[in-house]
Amino acid sequence: HLAFLGARKVNGVSALHGELMKQTVFRPLHQHFPDRITAITNGVTPRRWLLDCNPELARLASEALGDTRWVTDLERLEGLAAHADDPAFRERFAAIKQASKARVAAFVARRHDLQLGGEALFDVQIKRIHEYKRQLLNILEAVASYAEMLDRPGADWRPRVKIFAGKAAPSYLRAKLIIKLVNDVAAVVNQAPEAKGRLQILFLPNYNVSLAEILIPGADLSEQISTAGMEAS
Repeated sequence: HLAFLGARKVNGVSALHGELMKQTVFRPLHQHFPDRITAITNGVTPRRWLLDCNPELARLASEALGDTRWVTDLERLEGLAAHADDPAFRERFAAIKQASKARVAAFVARRHDLQLGGEALFDVQIKRIHEYKRQLLNILEAVASYAEMLDRPGADWRPRVKIFAGKAAPSYLRAKLIIKLVNDVAAVVNQAPEAKGRLQILFLPNYNVSLAEILIPGADLSEQISTAGMEAS
């Protein structure tokens, strides 16, 4: 409340969250200061994560849509739905994804001397290490998958590479323990003959935007598993 009273503007970032603040958390204050809550986003998402670091996919989108107006009006990407059953479009889309995955594999091989299976599903969770973002739940799921592989060695498993990365506050002990657990589980699973060609786990250090620009285009599955109701993910 003090922060609200002391601020010139209160930014909900997205239109949705700006409206939610007006209706819930700051409803009484909003009635007194109806012009204070705003919703301004920096618009970096389409430019950084598609146009800039995934140029081949951006080119495909522009060609399919007939122009580049989607860059500043992201809702125009809905027009790609009309191409979902076009074999030529799907073939190019798949080729672009495979090239992005090869870029991830080359980076991991160069920096960490680990060979990734290019045909595996790349399962990626790259967020701040935090209990409510539930990296712990994700690595426990990996442990459960590994245990099932030990129980059913003859089963037909879809190969999967689980990639973790993210920063945490230096004093956040629980986050450090979660990072240690991910690395300890990876040390066991990546050496296990029962998991060979089926499951790989890695935690990539020094997470930053440059690393994200490599990982995001190559992700088959982007894990967004924050506790329900806790954030926009």
